[in-house]
Amino acid sequence: MNTVSTLKPDSLEARRYNRLKRWLEVSDLIVGFVLLLALVLTHGSARLRDLAYLASRQYYSIAVFMFVLFLLLISKVLSLPIDYYGFRLEHEFKLSNQKPGAWLWDELKGWLVGLVILTILVEVLYATIRLYPDYWWLVVWAVFIGFTVLLAQLAPVVLFPIFYRFEPLKNDALRERLVKLGEKAGTKVRGVYEWKISEKSKKANAALTGLGKTRRIIIADTLLENYSDDEIEAVLAHELGHHVHGHIAKGILVQVGITFVGFWASHIILRYVVDQRQMFQSMSDFANLPLLALIAAVLGLVLTPVLNAYSRYNERQADSYAWKSIPSVEPFVTSMHKLASQNLAEENPARWIEVLFHSHPTIAKRVEAAEKWRERQAVPPSETPATSV
Repeated sequence: MNTVSTLKPDSLEARRYNRLKRWLEVSDLIVGFVLLLALVLTHGSARLRDLAYLASRQYYSIAVFMFVLFLLLISKVLSLPIDYYGFRLEHEFKLSNQKPGAWLWDELKGWLVGLVILTILVEVLYATIRLYPDYWWLVVWAVFIGFTVLLAQLAPVVLFPIFYRFEPLKNDALRERLVKLGEKAGTKVRGVYEWKISEKSKKANAALTGLGKTRRIIIADTLLENYSDDEIEAVLAHELGHHVHGHIAKGILVQVGITFVGFWASHIILRYVVDQRQMFQSMSDFANLPLLALIAAVLGLVLTPVLNAYSRYNERQADSYAWKSIPSVEPFVTSMHKLASQNLAEENPARWIEVLFHSHPTIAKRVEAAEKWRERQAVPPSETPATSV
């Protein structure tokens, strides 16, 4: 059975919604690049540094904080129209329940969280550059990896509750079923929680989050309301597939490699522009922060298709594990179609869109793969013909 050929073409509504979302992503990216380039090429970053020193009365650490504060304020002011259009877009396509006031409050909370996290990282960055100007990139690289792992562990208990409410899942039968599924996958789940996403969105989702003692299953209330227990089990089986295949650890290793190259390249470029071009006062001149951010942005942009391809490979592995872990692939297939409909996703977008924008295989390909796997399981193994000597 060729599943792709039986799929209905994506609705005009889904195509338009996703096209507009992509334009928003591209626009946000362009605004960020233009801002960073302008700060570096017009010496705006140096003027911002001088303003930070003036506001901090020449205290270096306070000046670093003020510089980060100014950068984030400028960035938010420039991106706010795009963010607001994204908020209106969700309402236009009837995918959001959030009121403007609640959206603004979330934007403020997100900005403040970003300010705290970025300030910590930047303070560590420039303190390290001052202490170890030749090897700062190695030290900061190690700190960055440790900080990333720490955030992954703390996110379910510290960050997520800032934006969403969570309650222990009341459906005892489903909770036990999902916990057993986790045990079968070799991971100890510390709890199953209902994710109160309906207060903001009509979309559905579920995830296995956290590390170690914070490992937990979170299921959107929109998923609980509209999906059968079998379908929810299929969705979570996929998430557990990531654990079985070690995708979290492998993802950290990939991040280790990419950030190593990124920090090394940043050191080489920073040394050149300071010593040869004299664009900044010194290596520890925090006016060069936009340049470092620009290097990271360019590296991320160049690697996006490769990282998307790697992610899609991992997602296919997780799907395969899900099919083997549930009694029937039918709930997986139906849940894919329902998620696409509820979240207004394109089931079969153009190939270039998948390559550049999608970290998951298209719904059409995932369903087709599930159907083919089911067909293979239904075919009895053929008997080996006798051979004559």
